[in-house]
Amino acid sequence: MKKKAASLMTAAILTSAFSGIASADTYTVKKGDTLSHIAHTYKTTVIELKKNNKLSSDLIYVNQTLTVPGTVIVTKPVVAPAKPNANTDTTSAFVVISGDTLGKIASQHKITLSDLMKWNNLSGHLIYPGQRLKVSNGTSQSAPAPAIAQPAPDQVVSTPSIPAQPAKSAQAEYTIKSGDTLSGISKQFGVSVQELKKLNNLKSDMIYVGQKLLVIKKADSTPSAPVQVPAKQPDPTVDSEVLAIAQELIGVPYVWGGSTPEGFDCSGFIYYAFNKAGMKMGRYSSEGYYNRSYYVNDPQPGDLVFFENTYKPGISHMGIYLGNNEFIHASDNGVVITSLDNSYYKKHFDGFKRFY
Repeated sequence: MKKKAASLMTAAILTSAFSGIASADTYTVKKGDTLSHIAHTYKTTVIELKKNNKLSSDLIYVNQTLTVPGTVIVTKPVVAPAKPNANTDTTSAFVVISGDTLGKIASQHKITLSDLMKWNNLSGHLIYPGQRLKVSNGTSQSAPAPAIAQPAPDQVVSTPSIPAQPAKSAQAEYTIKSGDTLSGISKQFGVSVQELKKLNNLKSDMIYVGQKLLVIKKADSTPSAPVQVPAKQPDPTVDSEVLAIAQELIGVPYVWGGSTPEGFDCSGFIYYAFNKAGMKMGRYSSEGYYNRSYYVNDPQPGDLVFFENTYKPGISHMGIYLGNNEFIHASDNGVVITSLDNSYYKKHFDGFKRFY
């Protein structure tokens, strides 16, 4: 059995890089495997795998033996992303590649996020590699490039600066730069994040480079010095430790309010994994962690994934991004790995964030 499992593992590795044919009747689950990965490898569906193996959930475990199709043909897809033209936007379609976000694509093609979502009939921000998106409205005219405020020589690029404002004006317009966050901008202008979102009719904390926001300058007040809000860069050591700890907890049951290996809820799972990896933090709800993190356009393994309107209105569920469009979380079935293409989570997806 061990020799057979080893040959199957070798075949899976070879077919991930080349087109070929592999023969197998059973497959032995390895650490990090998911039903969606195995189904993709053997050109079948998760539903068929679960049916053939009499599984009632997506939960699998290391060294578990699964029945798989006898002969499979595996072909590595080749996705050729369209190149945006720097001067004119004559491209009508763009193929999404790994790491792309709607905000990033809109910025590349000098169009607004709302137009991109409208042209593609998108109701949320979730996209996936290989997806084709319309990046123009069918004309050869390019959208005007957004005016991006240039920082003074002695300013940090990622730090929001206060634009010149009319002496008697209560409102002004601010152009988003790389590294800006709603919390950083709100501190600059002495307003709350909620006031800023209400003023600009924002449904979430998602902002993008070149976007213009209305801000409030309180009368008879002297603007405070710019507050630097440096973006936290991913820490490969901490993130890899978090991922290793999280995957060791697969199968731990769900317990409301739980934050130990005896049982977890979604936020308790985050609390345990990050603290165990050496990143000290308090115990909060999903919404609490949501308010202590900022959106990222290029999510990395170890970042957070948030979902809204699940069992209650607003932010109500979270997990840890694993890469390859998958995340690990404490679900009703316990700690499991789930694809972001899952119809339920795709519907409730809010975005990727990273702790400050």
